[in-house]
Amino acid sequence: MKRIKILNTPPRFISYSAVGGREEKRGPLGDAFDLCDESDSFGQKTWEMAEGEMGRCALNLALSKCNMSHDNIELLVAGDLQNQCVATSVSLGSFGAPFLGIYGACSTCTEALLILSSMIESGAVSTGACVTTSHNSAAERQFRTPLEYGGQRSPSAQWTSTAAGSFILTGDPSLLSASKYGAVSISDFMIGRIVDGATSDATNMGAAMSFAAAQSIIEYFKESDMKTRDFDLIVTGDLGKVGSDILRAILDERLPSASSRHLDCGTLLYNPKRQDVHAGASGCGTSASVLSSYLLPRLEEGELRDVLFLSTGALMSPSSVLQGNTIKGIAPVIHLHSDA
Repeated sequence: MKRIKILNTPPRFISYSAVGGREEKRGPLGDAFDLCDESDSFGQKTWEMAEGEMGRCALNLALSKCNMSHDNIELLVAGDLQNQCVATSVSLGSFGAPFLGIYGACSTCTEALLILSSMIESGAVSTGACVTTSHNSAAERQFRTPLEYGGQRSPSAQWTSTAAGSFILTGDPSLLSASKYGAVSISDFMIGRIVDGATSDATNMGAAMSFAAAQSIIEYFKESDMKTRDFDLIVTGDLGKVGSDILRAILDERLPSASSRHLDCGTLLYNPKRQDVHAGASGCGTSASVLSSYLLPRLEEGELRDVLFLSTGALMSPSSVLQGNTIKGIAPVIHLHSDA
């Protein structure tokens, strides 16, 4: 069975936005974000509600950029890091759009875009939106300990981003002609496999996810007619420094031409010399915000033409780690192509 699904009428990005907090504003991509709240609260009383508000702001910003209203969204595919994706469902419920709430851990961004692309290609919808969020303080409280606890972080630990990304895709020619965007499409995708990360150390998720990323990259080029040289970049979600080093070591041995094109969103979002983020960024808002603030603009302008993009997720829960289960990884793939 062919795992790579080629889209005959590729859906196109007609808008996107990035929202972040204090550390995201201080990072190398801070000026490219559409909105940053340096209090991280987004006017809310709790961190969990702040994460939801982040997603709502991101979607509203993306809609405003292409002069669309909530009524234009035929399907909303969204997710976050909270239990039962409650941040997403509470904040986006008021939009009134048909909704698919998804959870792929830090791979949620790519998973959402992959699902929406499939729905547009099938003709089930013509226009839809994806939203992905994570919040440092909400995630720390859920997966580890509240920040007030002051627990020591290991060198391999990553900093969960307070970030959100929103994307609007369409196959409607009239919407494309009216948008200032539209050069970038999703031309094909490959659903990831669950891969055992061979570690139960929740402070080293990058290592756990690196094996899934390596397998997805190797399998994509084994099946695809395209070669690694056809891509300007091969971008993973949030392996951070530790996971990226492991991935490159695997690729150097099995697919060296891919290693030289690799970038990781977890190493792009922050400046490790000025920000104490240890091994880099994590959280499903990481790849979403880097895609919308850094990669899509470069594709839209023609600076990049083809990018292989795979958010990476650590499939775990606080209970599974405490029970000694190894962390499973997942890395779905989308091929971003620019006609600019």
